[in-house]
Amino acid sequence: MASAFSSVSRFFDTYGDPRTKDWLFMSSPLPTALICATYVFTVKIAGPRLMANRKPMELRNVLIFYNLFQVIFSSWLFYECMMGGWWNEYSLSCQPVDYSNKPSTVRMVSICWWYYFSKFTEFMDTIFFVLRKKDRHISTLHVIHHGVMPMSVWFGVKFTPGGHSTFFGLLNTFVHIIMYAYYLLAAFGPQVQKYLWWKKYLTTLQMIQFLAIMVHAFQLFFIDCDYPKAFVWFIGMHAVMFFFLFKEFYNEQYTKSPKQKVAANSKPTAKSENSYKKPADYYITGNGVSSPGLVHRNTAEAN
Repeated sequence: MASAFSSVSRFFDTYGDPRTKDWLFMSSPLPTALICATYVFTVKIAGPRLMANRKPMELRNVLIFYNLFQVIFSSWLFYECMMGGWWNEYSLSCQPVDYSNKPSTVRMVSICWWYYFSKFTEFMDTIFFVLRKKDRHISTLHVIHHGVMPMSVWFGVKFTPGGHSTFFGLLNTFVHIIMYAYYLLAAFGPQVQKYLWWKKYLTTLQMIQFLAIMVHAFQLFFIDCDYPKAFVWFIGMHAVMFFFLFKEFYNEQYTKSPKQKVAANSKPTAKSENSYKKPADYYITGNGVSSPGLVHRNTAEAN
């Protein structure tokens, strides 16, 4: 096992970006894969079993603190992406990866790693579901997305930290600022939730985000740009998948009649807390906050 681990590390160190090889979890994909596997096991098996005979936890103050942290963290990530290149250096049409040690370039490389790390903090969205016994929100799609994203971003930080692909992170962190602000306000309870009329438009913003990422990525198939085409496919197809998943969610929540939504979400499940289920659009499922709101981007989605 040790020999195999060493061989994998040598391979990635040989072909990866030397600037990031000594950073936490960057020498090999195995630590990230192990963390992702542990997350999936926790939220799908260990967590529900642990909570099976326990009452749902009341986490209002925890959720307020967590969402406030995510708003601040996302704001910082967005600012650093701008200062690292997108404010006045990067081109929207073609931005090759700069492998130099120029200060602004190193700044962007660093923020790529912090964006990768942010995918681990987002695990808490699902863990709050488990602790609050909102098991029906822990869909296979939701878990796969959360479980895969750190691994996907790892490859970007390892081989192409900076350049064209960081447009994804730039838009994603901006949307996260708004999204977690929404969850933060919803966590304060009904006295604030009644003013959150803009949930529908947040879903629309998320779909626009993925359309912009698609166009930005796939344009490189039609122009001459020194950027790896494998990563163009990788990023572009992520955006395509998430756009259509969001579109399906949008149609489910905002085009169906209330009776259709109640019928679709009133079916009993083996893991349900009781036989009665509120309509799906009652819940914000970002991190277990119950309110008239939006199903979390990663139930169907991003990033």
